[in-house]
Amino acid sequence: MSNLSLPNETPGVIDQYRISAEPYYRPVADEIPLFEAAYAARMPMMLKGPTGCGKTRFVEYMAWKLGKPLVTLACNEDMTASDLVGRYLLDAQGTRWQDGPLTLAARHGAICYLDEVVEARQDTAVVIHPLTDARRSLPLEKKNELVHAHPDFQLVISYNPGYQSILKDLKQSTKQRFGALDFHYPARDTEIEIVAHEAGVSGEIAGRLVSVGEKTRNLKGHGLEEGVSTRMLIHAGWLIARGIDPVSACRVTLVKPITDDPDMRDALESVVTTFF
Repeated sequence: MSNLSLPNETPGVIDQYRISAEPYYRPVADEIPLFEAAYAARMPMMLKGPTGCGKTRFVEYMAWKLGKPLVTLACNEDMTASDLVGRYLLDAQGTRWQDGPLTLAARHGAICYLDEVVEARQDTAVVIHPLTDARRSLPLEKKNELVHAHPDFQLVISYNPGYQSILKDLKQSTKQRFGALDFHYPARDTEIEIVAHEAGVSGEIAGRLVSVGEKTRNLKGHGLEEGVSTRMLIHAGWLIARGIDPVSACRVTLVKPITDDPDMRDALESVVTTFF
């Protein structure tokens, strides 16, 4: 695999972003061959789905499978364009330029994953546009440099459509630059397999946890913004696997994190005690 190095940087700067061990990922549809085809075309990809349903793990798995470094950035409302592309820093030797994660990935041919991209300020979305069309370039205006993306570079973004509003959504001019994959919580049998594997609990315990998750997801829009995610079920399994009483484990990982409403907490506690 080709690898470019930057002046004044360690030749292996990108090596820290390589995934050495295979991440566990259980496919739920045809997302793996679709992503492989998209990467072959260097098509920018958008992953849409609820929090904790496996989007980040999927990207990690695909980066490992494709043998590419993965540069990940968790976006937030304070993130600026400089956080993406880089900035000048002052140190003992004077002023030096430091690439941001997007620039680093573009130079070295990594997959750049912008998680929950709509949380970033809207003006930062414009920065990625030249990398998502035929130009495949990134202008560094402060440095007066035009970075041409490495042939192996790919941009991947994700967000949760359930949390979006008119004020927090991607513009059509941005969305139409990406291919998209929809992610949902896995089918029951698949989710049981995932929870059992990741948490180290029996299939029976995993099945009970998944039943709790399914019931809470039915409450979405009826007092809950979001139901219990697969990730949260794994957290509960971790505690159970370490000897914590299942009801207490579920209370700590499934009930208290998602609501402060006393009535809703009572309802969720009832769901938990139904299966444990």
